[in-house]
Amino acid sequence: MPLPFTHLTSTKQLTRKDADAILSRAADMDKVLEKKKADDRLHGKVLAALFYEPSTRTRLSFETAMLRLGGQVITADGFQFSSLYKGETIEDTIMMVSQYADIIAMRHPEQGSADRAASVSKVPFINAGDGPGQHPTQALLDLYTISKERGKVDGIKVAMVGDLKFGRTVHSLTYLLGLFKDIHFTYVSPQELKIPEKVTSFLKEKGLPYEETSDFAAAFDCDVAYMTRIQKERFTDHSEYERLKHVYVLRADQLKGKDVTVMHPLPRVGEIETDVDALPNAAYFRQARNGVPTRMAILEMLLER
Repeated sequence: MPLPFTHLTSTKQLTRKDADAILSRAADMDKVLEKKKADDRLHGKVLAALFYEPSTRTRLSFETAMLRLGGQVITADGFQFSSLYKGETIEDTIMMVSQYADIIAMRHPEQGSADRAASVSKVPFINAGDGPGQHPTQALLDLYTISKERGKVDGIKVAMVGDLKFGRTVHSLTYLLGLFKDIHFTYVSPQELKIPEKVTSFLKEKGLPYEETSDFAAAFDCDVAYMTRIQKERFTDHSEYERLKHVYVLRADQLKGKDVTVMHPLPRVGEIETDVDALPNAAYFRQARNGVPTRMAILEMLLER
């Protein structure tokens, strides 16, 4: 089943039916990966991967996903090495790239850049992160991870910890989880990085229960603890970043006797100690791996239109 839209720029555009369909297709793609054989369903298709902001997991998993399905990839890496550096508009870049590729994935530091790109793209467009705005494919792989790790999504308690002000992964996942039943949110952050009003307004509008706290221990009584790094690149005041960067640090001893799945969009920069890695509830590297089947599903479903 193809998705009912051409471009994916925000989790807000998804319905529960869309989310369930993507989870189902991602599970199918996991089976494709398990076979360890070439698959050619996207043979002859070209993905343009435009990454104007640093990325490792998102970029590599998009490229891996396309290659695993028999497609090809062309790339533009780094703002300073692109025509945007010369002053070309996002719109002109996308109209040009639309002539070369069958589908585009773009990461850009400017919030709203994805909507601008999608408005002129002649081929399916995927937002791979637009500054502090949205990151829909990350939220979808997070959803797939929750489903695999917990066995369900409806009825879970989710804690989101760290940089909730600038954390696009947190915002995107909140909107996506809002499609499911009986979700309870706990937002753990210092006052300076609390969840923004645009997100709490959404929760209130949907009648979704949530609480805000600075108490790290509140995360350990949830089904999922979604850790995030304090994002140095979003701060204009370096001293403020230095003061907040290690406000929450997760250690293995804090999880003793706790049945909480630990997730993180990565990279981590000190907020999860390495002694957590060996614990069975440390899911963040499995989460990163889930980016491949999830993005395989999204690429195929958008190109089915």
